[in-house]
Amino acid sequence: MNLALSTNQADQTNTPGAGPCVIVIFGAAGDLTKRLLLPALYNLAQSNLLPKECAIVGVARADLSTDDFRTKMNQAIHEFAKVEVDEQLWQTIEQRFYYLSGDFQDANTYLQLKDLLEQIDADWGTQGNYLYYLATASSFFCTIIHRLGSVGLTNEANGHWRRVIIEKPFGHDLDSAQTLNQTIRRVLQENQIYRIDHYLGKETVQNILIFRFGNGIFEHIWNYRYIDHVQITVAETVGVESRGGFYEGVGAVRDMVQNHLFQLLAMIAIEPPVSFNADAVRDEKSKLLQAIQPLSPEAVLTQVVRGQYGAGSINDTPLPAYRSESRVASDSTTETYAALKLTIDNWRWAGVPFYLRTGKRLPKRVTEIAVQFKQVPSLLFRQTSIDQLTPNFLIIRIQPSEGIHLQFGAKVPGPRVVMSGVEMDFCYSNYFGKSPSTGYETLLYDCMIGDATLFQRSDNVELGWSIVAPILDVWSALPPQNFPNYAAGTWGPADADALLARDGRQWRRING
Repeated sequence: MNLALSTNQADQTNTPGAGPCVIVIFGAAGDLTKRLLLPALYNLAQSNLLPKECAIVGVARADLSTDDFRTKMNQAIHEFAKVEVDEQLWQTIEQRFYYLSGDFQDANTYLQLKDLLEQIDADWGTQGNYLYYLATASSFFCTIIHRLGSVGLTNEANGHWRRVIIEKPFGHDLDSAQTLNQTIRRVLQENQIYRIDHYLGKETVQNILIFRFGNGIFEHIWNYRYIDHVQITVAETVGVESRGGFYEGVGAVRDMVQNHLFQLLAMIAIEPPVSFNADAVRDEKSKLLQAIQPLSPEAVLTQVVRGQYGAGSINDTPLPAYRSESRVASDSTTETYAALKLTIDNWRWAGVPFYLRTGKRLPKRVTEIAVQFKQVPSLLFRQTSIDQLTPNFLIIRIQPSEGIHLQFGAKVPGPRVVMSGVEMDFCYSNYFGKSPSTGYETLLYDCMIGDATLFQRSDNVELGWSIVAPILDVWSALPPQNFPNYAAGTWGPADADALLARDGRQWRRING
């Protein structure tokens, strides 16, 4: 994560371009490449952050030539780019694309890849630096890494580097994550492994560290003395779409909680790192995850809620129940919603609950962190018409409208003392201008320069799985009896509201 201080609103001139390299995308014929990675690479080139000594190699089973691949990439960039495509710039990028058709399990594929990379090094001066992006099903991760190692394509020598970006899901549970880590470390060193979480590519998530540790007015009150509780919400309006077969074996906890929500929790709650060095930041994340109070089986029953959406509607559009979706069992027990209460056993957060929720087919697509501050004593207002003080919220909006929002109370004009909630709002696009970012630009760039700050280390991954392990165990032993238990287009099951109500709290109302 490159940090450059500037008084100019959008000055990026202090950011150096990446050095020579080849980016090899396994699974390059899939949606991730054309919808996100390709526009991200174009945006990096437009910002002069993609090196001129660079090439992109697509590897997939589809029977395509390099010319065919370039044609498909040309169609994709014009369809999915978030800005108008500069044709001259695109032509300089397009000629750097290569394609290799092959089976990921076939040793011959990797011998051909080795020959192709040697040719590209000679033609483009990429100096033997290779970034491998595994945009494939997780079942291929170990195979691809093993095969790359067997032909020497992961060896670092003579000053060149070899790095691997691994997409989620990283394991299915704690045991499988540990096995995966052990297997790939037989081939790669930890500093060569970049476990990606695209949420950390979002500007507002990265800004949390600057917001907290770069502004004295906030860090001094960022503790149990002033904060009542924290809510983290990741809500989606979409259902499982065509991914029913995949989602049936995953569910909301595996898909969202142990990675995305825990990453947001860690960023908002960690102690100040000694520097913004990758391992310094990730050390603090590990300490934070270790400090989360383990959930006993009894606590799972009272502090965790699961849900599955039934038929409903959003914006008057009728929507089917999860069990009616394609490739979903008619009696499925897979959760599409999860809410949980966690506590952190350290000095800063003693007694402060963290409430996390995520779900599909909710009324609004939104990701936010809401920090509610403690109320002031109300004795001063006992002889006024104010019967309830307006809660003070600091809201960090991750998507879709990135920004920071402060809610506090103010007197309504007039002779009576009446309080109303007012808002101060900072929106990234209003201040810095709209960004064409896909969220992958920073992550790709950081990997090219060798900065792993925004990537998960093996211990971070395993700690995340260890926290949710009791939840998965209890849910496996006690299948839900009331699914579906919330209608599509609502904010989840009633039990999720009861989770906070037992503590005298409620979920923040998100309009929409």
